[in-house]
Amino acid sequence: MPDPVSIASGICAAGAVLSSWQLRRRALRAEAEIEHLQAELAAERHAASHDPLTGLPNRRAFYRLAAALLTDAAGRPLIAVVLDLDDFKQINDRYGHAAGDQVLISVAERLAAFAGDNPVARLGGDEFAGLLVSPTVDRRWIDHATRRLCEMLAAPVRLGGLSLRVTASVGIAPVTGPAQLTEALHRADAAMYRAKSLGAGSSTRSVCAIDDGHPTPWPEATAAR
Repeated sequence: MPDPVSIASGICAAGAVLSSWQLRRRALRAEAEIEHLQAELAAERHAASHDPLTGLPNRRAFYRLAAALLTDAAGRPLIAVVLDLDDFKQINDRYGHAAGDQVLISVAERLAAFAGDNPVARLGGDEFAGLLVSPTVDRRWIDHATRRLCEMLAAPVRLGGLSLRVTASVGIAPVTGPAQLTEALHRADAAMYRAKSLGAGSSTRSVCAIDDGHPTPWPEATAAR
């Protein structure tokens, strides 16, 4: 006849194994739920700080990233860049909003590639901005950099069987101090509008204007045809 003590011990051991298995299962479910919630939170934070179409930081995130760069720049020159696509509404009107969206995505990718690790953003509509670390504020280097940017923007955008060439008006202004970001962006924005007026009527080139913050602005630089 089985020993009652042995039976009881076996039952207790089996109960302990079952309890341990259930606890482990609950712990795994809890870990999975936490990971899911963390992923949702990360997605919500990303959505709150990034443009849903292009994936670039939005205006609020750009100012936060730019402020961090200003703090970490360690005295390196910084350049504020504002660019606006020329006659973008005509693309939407002629080819449809899907085509316009693809143009914005392409421009965002090219601007991000040009900027590298520096912060860039879609401010809204067809307006973009960036804050770039520059090895120098020498005019020749800035001219070269803006020419390269405009060449990248001028590359045709492929839309199925279509090939669209997009031009942009670009404004640039050096940032003269940690507290001068907003002022520099305002000056870059004003330079961008000056570039737009200079390039009015042209559909073959992007135009860049540079403002160095002095009473007499630097001469405007035009870009690749």
